[in-house]
Amino acid sequence: MRTPSIISRRTFAGGTALAVAALALPALRAESKLEKTKIALAVGGKAAFYYLPLTISEQLGFFKAEGLELEISDFAGGARALQAVVGGSADVCSGAFEHTINLQAKNQMYRAFVLQGRAPQIAFGVSTKNMPNYKTIADLKGKKIGVSAPGSSTNMMANLVLSRGGLRASDVSFIGVGTAAGALTALRSGQIDAMSNTDPVMTMLEQKGEVKIISDTRTLKGTQDVFGGAMPAACLYASVDFIQKHPNTCQALANAIVHGLKWLQTAGPGDIIKTVPESYLLGDRALYLASFNKVRESISLDGIIPDDGARTALRALASFDPSIKADKIDISKTYTNEFARRAKERFKA
Repeated sequence: MRTPSIISRRTFAGGTALAVAALALPALRAESKLEKTKIALAVGGKAAFYYLPLTISEQLGFFKAEGLELEISDFAGGARALQAVVGGSADVCSGAFEHTINLQAKNQMYRAFVLQGRAPQIAFGVSTKNMPNYKTIADLKGKKIGVSAPGSSTNMMANLVLSRGGLRASDVSFIGVGTAAGALTALRSGQIDAMSNTDPVMTMLEQKGEVKIISDTRTLKGTQDVFGGAMPAACLYASVDFIQKHPNTCQALANAIVHGLKWLQTAGPGDIIKTVPESYLLGDRALYLASFNKVRESISLDGIIPDDGARTALRALASFDPSIKADKIDISKTYTNEFARRAKERFKA
C-alpha cells in the first residue's frame, strides 16, 4: 500500500528536477543555441522495450526541457526507419547500432551518438503450434520466419542464428510482422513458423507456451553467449553531415535520452505503467511488467557506446553478411561518445 507515496515522491522529485532544469535553460541556451529545434525522428517499432528510453524521455517532457520539438514517425521496423533518414524525410533515427556499419559498407557515413540499449533484447522462437517436433536449426529450412521488418535488427539476429546452424538467409522466407499486436497475431494464426522479435511480444508468447525460445539476447549473459561480447543495440544516429552542422541539437537529444536513462535506473514497475501509453501494454499489464523485468538490465545506464561492443557488432555482421568486409570498415567512424559523456556528467548517470 506504500507504492502511491513512493510514486508521488518520485513524481515530485522529477518535477523538481525539471523545474531546476528549466531555470538553468536560459543560461545554457545562451552558451549553446540550438541550430535546429524541430527534429523529425524515425523509429521502427516504438512500443517495443528496445526503444523504451525514447518513449520515457518523450512522455516525461525531457526533449521539451532541452528546447526540442520532436516529430516522431513510427515505422514497422528499423530498416524502414533507416530508409526515412537516408531518404531525407527524417533528421535522426532511433535504431539499431549495426545500421551505422551497414551504411558505411555502402559508403554512407552515419554515426551513433547516444546509446539506449546495451543488449539487443531480441529473442528467436519457434512456433510450438506449427513446429511441435522442432529439434535443430536445420528444421527451419523452407519455413516462414517473422521479423519486425526485412533488413531490421531482428532480421540480422535471425540471419546470425541461421548461419550458425548451417542455413543461409535464402533457405527461409522472411515476413515483416512489426513489433506489437500484428506480430502476436501472425504467430498465433500460423502465418509464420518462427519469429525473431523483441519484448514485450516474445515474453507474452513464451509465457503462454506459444513459442520455444532457441536464441535469446534479452539479458547481458544471453547476449554474451550469442555474440561473444557486449553488443550495443538501440541508439540515436544521424548522418555525419547532420551531426557536424547541428552539434548543439545533437547534444540536446543526447541530454534528453540520458535524462530518461537516469530516470529508468530507479523507476519502479508502477512508474513504467503510468508513463508509457496504454496501447503499449498489449492488453496485459502483468505480462508487460514481466517482460520489463526480463529486459531491464539490457537498458543502457549512461548512453555511452562501449568500444568493445562496436567491434563485436562488426564481427557479428561480417560473420554472415558477405557485403560487410571487416577490414574495410572504420569502426571508430560509426559512433561518437562526446555528446553522451557530457550528458552523463550533467545528469550524474
